[in-house]
Amino acid sequence: MPLLGTPSVVYTIPPLASVGLQENDATMQGLKFKTNKASTTDWYSSKRVGEDHTGFKVMIEQNTDRILGAHLFGPNSEEVINIFALAIRFGLKSAELKQAIYSYPTNSSDVEYML
Repeated sequence: MPLLGTPSVVYTIPPLASVGLQENDATMQGLKFKTNKASTTDWYSSKRVGEDHTGFKVMIEQNTDRILGAHLFGPNSEEVINIFALAIRFGLKSAELKQAIYSYPTNSSDVEYML
């Protein structure tokens, strides 16, 4: 099954956004991957808007460095998820996203720390 890179968003406060595979789906497909996940409550992007509950999970395939899935919860997740959707749809590697230059201070600039 190809990874289409179609994001979905639940417009809560803060928003919850997802694209790509869930962790259990990737495991069932026999994919080998690492999972980066953390609370981002202490990150500047959350602190500056007073958000107490934020976080992310990003799954990266071990052999190819491609992004299998991303799941975000926090301010502007509905926008940031589009970066991960493009990476999945066009096969961008995690290392390529890390090399991008993001405007700061924005939630998009947090992407490199999620990888």
